[in-house]
Amino acid sequence: MKVQRSALVVRGGWEGHSPVEATDLFIPFLKDHGFAVRVEGSPGVYADSSYMTDVDLIVQCNTMATIEDAEFTGLEAAIRQGAGFAGWHGGIADSYRNTSDYLHLVGGQFASHPGKHPDERVGDGPENNYVPYTVNITELGRDHEITRGIDDFDLVTEQYWVLSDNLNDVLATTTQKARPWDPWHREVTSPAVWTRLWGEGRVFVATPGHSVDVLEDTNVRTIIERGLLWASRST
Repeated sequence: MKVQRSALVVRGGWEGHSPVEATDLFIPFLKDHGFAVRVEGSPGVYADSSYMTDVDLIVQCNTMATIEDAEFTGLEAAIRQGAGFAGWHGGIADSYRNTSDYLHLVGGQFASHPGKHPDERVGDGPENNYVPYTVNITELGRDHEITRGIDDFDLVTEQYWVLSDNLNDVLATTTQKARPWDPWHREVTSPAVWTRLWGEGRVFVATPGHSVDVLEDTNVRTIIERGLLWASRST
């Protein structure tokens, strides 16, 4: 009889998102909440059906990588059967661009993070994409256990424009302005925090989280910690 919940942390991909340092922020939290944590550096573990059957929570921070067919099949099957799937920023919303079934599962795909005015950009560093923006809690979010009690809040970091669908339950949004130098002609609102039900499983995504300092923001960290617990299989 299983007496302890299990969490699988899959991290890797583009180093610009500090996958080790970022996930290390949340591993102690998971342990404090009764999870036995296994850490893997690639999605290869997803193909191990004997292990994935009993996983309660999958936390992924793996940006701009690839996933093999057997790996995706194992991941999707585990979620469909009740495992939670959770993550933030590109580690979940920009993981496997070439696998459309993965994008269908997650419910939102990174499209862009429009940056500063061209005259304000220096070199080609990530700071060129750091802009001030607001995360707006939706009416649904004001009553949801993940975002309840959190007011709209401001960040200065990458603002994700994501492509999504209405199967998501959107807990927070962010609106990309139409600035004089942009090619689009009206404001665009994207989900910033959402949940999604998939079979018996739960999916949680937060788009803030480009760097460790953003993840340490009180609002962002609280939302992610609550999201991890919400997504986990109930035991």
